[in-house]
Amino acid sequence: MNRKYGIRIIQTLAVVMGLCVLHVESYSETRKPNILMICIDDLNDWTGFLGGHPDAKTPHMDALARRGQNFTNAHCSVPVCSASRASVMSGIAPTTHGSYELGPKYEALPALADAPPIQRYFKDNGYYTLSGGKVLHHGFNGRLTNSIDRSLGRKKSPRPRKPMNRPADWSRAWDWGAYPKEDAQMADLQLAQKAAATLDEDFEKPFFLSLGFFRPHVPLFAPARWFKLYNPESLTLTKTPEWDLADLPKNFLDINEYAAAPTHAEVIQNGHQRNLTQAYLASVSFVDHCVGIVLNALESSPHAENTVIVLWSDHGFHLGEKQHWAKRTLWEESTRVPFLIAGPGIRPGEACREPVSLLDLYPTLVEWCDLPQNTRLEGRSLVPQLRAPKTPRKRPAITSSYFGNHAIRTRDWRLIVYQDGARELYDHRSDPDEFHNLANDPAYQGLIEQLSHWLPRRAAPEFKTTSERSQARVR
Repeated sequence: MNRKYGIRIIQTLAVVMGLCVLHVESYSETRKPNILMICIDDLNDWTGFLGGHPDAKTPHMDALARRGQNFTNAHCSVPVCSASRASVMSGIAPTTHGSYELGPKYEALPALADAPPIQRYFKDNGYYTLSGGKVLHHGFNGRLTNSIDRSLGRKKSPRPRKPMNRPADWSRAWDWGAYPKEDAQMADLQLAQKAAATLDEDFEKPFFLSLGFFRPHVPLFAPARWFKLYNPESLTLTKTPEWDLADLPKNFLDINEYAAAPTHAEVIQNGHQRNLTQAYLASVSFVDHCVGIVLNALESSPHAENTVIVLWSDHGFHLGEKQHWAKRTLWEESTRVPFLIAGPGIRPGEACREPVSLLDLYPTLVEWCDLPQNTRLEGRSLVPQLRAPKTPRKRPAITSSYFGNHAIRTRDWRLIVYQDGARELYDHRSDPDEFHNLANDPAYQGLIEQLSHWLPRRAAPEFKTTSERSQARVR
């Protein structure tokens, strides 16, 4: 009797365990992947995985690139912070929403009134959304606040009370130096630690966690240990030949008059090229450390096997290339961005060299997570390239800077067309530094005509709020 009773217990337990296994398998098959989206401010191609600077030390991002897909020919749709982020989060180009500069906020743009930001779209389709740091230009406001179930907050790192290194007539933003003393005082480090703790939690739903790191945005302050990684006297400097601008149209060369950045001449005259190069690289290595904290936490978390990681920057950044500093241009160093995707089902291997836009991020995640199609999106899904990186893309990456100025970037070529009709053409197979403008060479007129078919035909004019229009009338 006891033996029969024992056999029945064993049989019952076996059935229960089998059902549990089936439940777990079914759960793992049906649960959608989590999303960890890491946005980095003003990060250009000065990383190991893009090879933009030979001295750059970015081991954590390099490791992520090796385990996923590295889109080496990725570009922003507009090379300035808030307009780029509004485009990424909405999946809609600046030539549709009309923001080409700093501001206005997402919810102020009429063209985005019925366009849910990516976090909202995932929330409406069953995701638990979290966000922290600088995801949009001034954080989440209005409609965007309602897209987030939990905020990890946004803090600012401390700044010295007095200028450390900048000349007196430079913008306060353009200062740099070893400050503060400890990593723990930096807002980016605090965000990384908070995200790491969050990733150790259990969630009833798949999550969408978006993190926005501020460095290497100016001012270029980071603790001393990051500056010590780079000796300014032996650093490789960007190539800035004096003749570089001789074959360019003059209409866009005064772009710094609209920005707070110093001119290249001012940087050279004050003897600060090496120090600013060191400060930028130090800031890049510091943010790589912050990324590493988050990635290591994910790796040891219960979500390691079911989380897609997306890492991108809102635009590039010049440090002397084309005799320019900062952003806003339509040259390679201003439009090219790091863009990595890694996670379950994404095989590591050869990098993708096809032209990619940050507008493609939103539709890619929607398709990869098997969500309903969002018909407002203007980008193209990268799922074919995630499955086979050599899959060709007919559509180039299109970047706009201020109204009426556009760059068309294919696998091998960059065409720039300005509002007044002036043009630049570069062959990236032989001229990756864009030293030689081929636009006036008769041999390339057919190619220019072919590339020009991709130029936006009905670009929205620059949108200005009522207060901005009133101020313009007063001036």
